Amino acid sequence: MANSLDVERLERAVKNVYRDVAEAPTEEYHFEMGRPLAERLGYPSEDLDRIPGAALESFAGVGYHFDLAAIEEGEDVLDLGSGSGTDAFVAALHVGEAGSVTGLDMTDEQLRKARGLRDEAGLDAVSFEKGYIEDLPFEDGSFDVVISNGVINLSAEKRRVFEEANRVLVSGGRLALSDIISEKRMPESIKTDADLWAACIGGAEQIDRYTTMVETAGFEVLDVRENTKYEFVSDQAANACRKYGVKSVSLGARK
Repeated sequence: MANSLDVERLERAVKNVYRDVAEAPTEEYHFEMGRPLAERLGYPSEDLDRIPGAALESFAGVGYHFDLAAIEEGEDVLDLGSGSGTDAFVAALHVGEAGSVTGLDMTDEQLRKARGLRDEAGLDAVSFEKGYIEDLPFEDGSFDVVISNGVINLSAEKRRVFEEANRVLVSGGRLALSDIISEKRMPESIKTDADLWAACIGGAEQIDRYTTMVETAGFEVLDVRENTKYEFVSDQAANACRKYGVKSVSLGARK
């Protein structure tokens, strides 16, 4: 819906929301945040105990997909929309000292927070780069695994996101993500509302269209499952969930 959506306004709205997520994680948002959410979604407590707690305060993921990613020691991992770093830090536990984790985000405040937490923790294998998930600043075949959590729904160019993810993966590389989708097509009034996009509602793609875009980009979809433990917290978001079947899923695929 990029043609009827003001994409520049969308970018501003998304940056504003996630700037606040980084700097004021205890404020109220359309979505839940923090360690209790991560644990409910399936993150092992022993992993969360080993990553910076301040990253978890700003965790705004929508699912758990590290079992689908099956990250191994020594692998190179890219996190699309890495935020304050929770998933990048969890991935670092899996790759060990021989591997690497690169987080990509477009929001300065999130990058500043994530880099500061990385430096404090001495996590040399983790780096955070500024950029856009539709135009990845990396060479072809740079990564073994691409992960993403609650981010791709925010893009007005999802097809491009999946094409870029495929490009930077090695042959046989894995894509593992959690995202917001819808069962029914939403009206234009929602699809063109930048604020509802920033709240992870307006950009929710119908699930069959979503998986088709992943496959068209050159992936074999191996697994799709619903994250029944994820709930939106605002009335506006909850109404969209009921009316259009907006919900969280996790997806695993191979190049």
